[in-house]
Amino acid sequence: MTDEELVSCLEALLFASGKPVDSKTLQNILEINNDKLKEIALVLQNKLIDSNSGIQLIEINDGYQLATLEKFYEKVCTLLDTRPKPSLSQAAMEVLAIMAYNPKITRAEIEKIRGVSSDSALNKLLEYGLVEEAGRIDAPGRPMSFKTSDEFLRLFGYKSLQDMPELPRIAEEDPQIQIEGMDEEKEESVDEENQTNETVKQEPVAEESVEENIEEVPTEEAKDSNQQ
Repeated sequence: MTDEELVSCLEALLFASGKPVDSKTLQNILEINNDKLKEIALVLQNKLIDSNSGIQLIEINDGYQLATLEKFYEKVCTLLDTRPKPSLSQAAMEVLAIMAYNPKITRAEIEKIRGVSSDSALNKLLEYGLVEEAGRIDAPGRPMSFKTSDEFLRLFGYKSLQDMPELPRIAEEDPQIQIEGMDEEKEESVDEENQTNETVKQEPVAEESVEENIEEVPTEEAKDSNQQ
């Protein structure tokens, strides 16, 4: 097939699938290598953008999918889904964030981080398809582990978990999160305190001077003795 036909075929495959298709599968069907697949995927992506299409090509976990533009979300949902739109509670968002930064984590580990039961929040995330089971781990009782799903990446606009923002760094000696610039402010504060202490040490002590002056002033008894 020509490059133009490969682009059209890729578009047809993704349209017919309706869900992400991994790169290996597409390479086998189109009989091309990974570099060629990336090349025609980029052509298709630009083609959709240039034509002001309501469809976009997105990349998810080394796979591709055709999806509607975000700005048409409400209209598409009106057509396809009349159920109440899912909403995530604060607890569910916390659990989702913990799982996104800690792949293959158990329910007990999530609750240890949060300090409270997370059964309801985790079950809701499973119901929405934002997280999924990741297999049992080699630990006493062989508990089930969980991870975020491709649906999570799609909804939040990430190609993979590596694209997520980095967490604030944590100092080794201090478990509290260190905010950028905090170290510099602390150093400046220490420098100012040291300068203040040095200034105080350099000021003359008034009490010592007073004592020296008192010793030099003659008393009345000393005056009488001198007169005799």
